[in-house]
Amino acid sequence: MENLALIDSFSEFKDDKLIDRVTLMAILEDVFRNALKKKYGSDDNFDIIINPDKGDMEIWRRRVIVADEDLDFENEEITLTEARKIEADFEIGEEVSEEVKLIDLGRRAILALRQNLISKIHEHDNTNLYKQFKDIIGDIYTAEVHHVRPRVVILVDDEGNEIVLPKEKQIPSDFFRKGDNVRGIIESVELKGNKPQIIMSRTSEKFLEKLFEQEIPEVFDGLIMVKNVVRIPGEKAKVAVDSYDDRIDPVGACVGMKGSRIHGIVRELGNENIDVINYTNNIQLYITRALSPAKVSSIKINEETKRAEVFLKLEEVSKAIGRGGHNIKLAGMLTGYELDVIREGDIAGATADEDDVELTEFSDEIEDWVIEEFAKIGLDTAKSILKQEVEDLVRRTDLEEETILDVMRILKEEFDS
Repeated sequence: MENLALIDSFSEFKDDKLIDRVTLMAILEDVFRNALKKKYGSDDNFDIIINPDKGDMEIWRRRVIVADEDLDFENEEITLTEARKIEADFEIGEEVSEEVKLIDLGRRAILALRQNLISKIHEHDNTNLYKQFKDIIGDIYTAEVHHVRPRVVILVDDEGNEIVLPKEKQIPSDFFRKGDNVRGIIESVELKGNKPQIIMSRTSEKFLEKLFEQEIPEVFDGLIMVKNVVRIPGEKAKVAVDSYDDRIDPVGACVGMKGSRIHGIVRELGNENIDVINYTNNIQLYITRALSPAKVSSIKINEETKRAEVFLKLEEVSKAIGRGGHNIKLAGMLTGYELDVIREGDIAGATADEDDVELTEFSDEIEDWVIEEFAKIGLDTAKSILKQEVEDLVRRTDLEEETILDVMRILKEEFDS
């Protein structure tokens, strides 16, 4: 009964670790064989019989009977005198099987058995966990916030598995409290020692792509393909979509009536501004669409350098560049071309504007960061700024009204003189 009692105590691990009994028994046999090797030098002549249904086991040692004076290998041989204590009619050369009780291994060996078993079960759990999450890399996963730290949020799923959401994988506007449910994609699974570390991301382009699959039935069914996704997490994203079925409007299907379909995705991403455009192999048209909402006049492409000069009217320049330069940056990432914005008239109208002055000429009076703010919206000369309304410049830049008025005063003094 000693074996059965020990098996029952070991079975606690099965309940705690959700490990099936058959696997537990296989681990047990491996652990017991290691213990037998340590005590007897070999386990070749031992039979371990495990009954996974009843949860019991027996260990039997087989030894050959030899004459009392011929005993050389105690583990593999037994003297005739000792054998006849088991059964009176045994003869030399016959094989004797004896049951080995775990208590015979000694108290220290049993404690070592238990530690070895714990180690093997943890190793089994970690291997299974690694394989489980390795198979779902790139998929959306939901877990609950367990602990919030400055550089990382620790999440726990329904099975008690720990998932890590690093600060750099969080959207800048993300704010989590203990108990919140968080969605992201499983980005990677890394082995830290023997323990797998599961990394979640909410900033990956793949997360946005998977949200489209999850929220838009036509994408999930394969009727609409997401061809490319680029994003500046929490700020802006561009998604190129296409459909082989001419009857389906891929952009309309993704956005929905009055933005109803894409609204849930935008909310999930902290109100990230998402532009959905029709994909095309026509690179000129693709760049034009990528620069939306700006209206492009013409494009000059250099295939060798992968650069494109984009010509726009003055009032369209700021739209093409976008707040903080996000629109043009994402358009370049989406199309794979470096885009140079050129205002219509910058070349043809050079003669008429010979008296205009580059804003950089005023760097001794206007700070560089202020000049850069104007450049972001396509205003890089004195006259281009003086033609603007102050209220409009406040809205389109991060500059204070007082700063803009100071700049205009400096520029006016140049021309008045």
